Amino acid sequence: MNYILESKELNKSYTISKSNRNHVLKDVNLKVNKGEFVSVMGPSGSGKSTLLYNISGMDRMTSGEVIFNGKNLSTLSEKELSGMRLKNMGVIFQHIHLLKNLSIFDNIILTAYLAKEKSRKEVNKKAEELLEKTGIAELAPNDITMASGGQLQRVGICRALINDPEIIFGDEPTGALNSKASGEIMELLADINNTGTTIFLVTHDIRVAARTERVLFMLDGKISAE
Repeated sequence: MNYILESKELNKSYTISKSNRNHVLKDVNLKVNKGEFVSVMGPSGSGKSTLLYNISGMDRMTSGEVIFNGKNLSTLSEKELSGMRLKNMGVIFQHIHLLKNLSIFDNIILTAYLAKEKSRKEVNKKAEELLEKTGIAELAPNDITMASGGQLQRVGICRALINDPEIIFGDEPTGALNSKASGEIMELLADINNTGTTIFLVTHDIRVAARTERVLFMLDGKISAE
């Protein structure tokens, strides 16, 4: 199969005290195909978000392997991981982290300028296209305080897509939204997936999971069933 992402015997533990460790992920084996739309469900504390953070390189695994496009994340330096997340991955969080001193447009283009893969003209054009596609073009010059929660999630999607990532990770991307806004965000993500971008979501909402191609269930740090 043509896997874009794979974990092998992935473990993650946190030290609580000298004699106590919290074993959050337990020998997780996972394979995600290129272009797939996958969601992960499970009760609070099951390890869903920890899994996302470890397979995306935002957190360091305790043991095991995560292979992204043939590269073992455990062997990469922090600089290499940062560069991979910047250029090859996009992340959408439940609560969008944006810079208050920048306009919505500038928040979107910032990571593209940091990546230095395109000219400023190309970056600006890409941002304008994304704003138009997500239906918030009129908000581009505005301060982030002038946008609703659903609109800010669209800003987050634009920012996640600005560098043309191969995979989008979403950590409860609709968790703070009402049902209408949540449905609109899922429509956008489905459209993005239809262009070939792989999407991996963590969610507690069965309606969100039902919109994805494959649902994984986590329980006590393990993927229990598909």
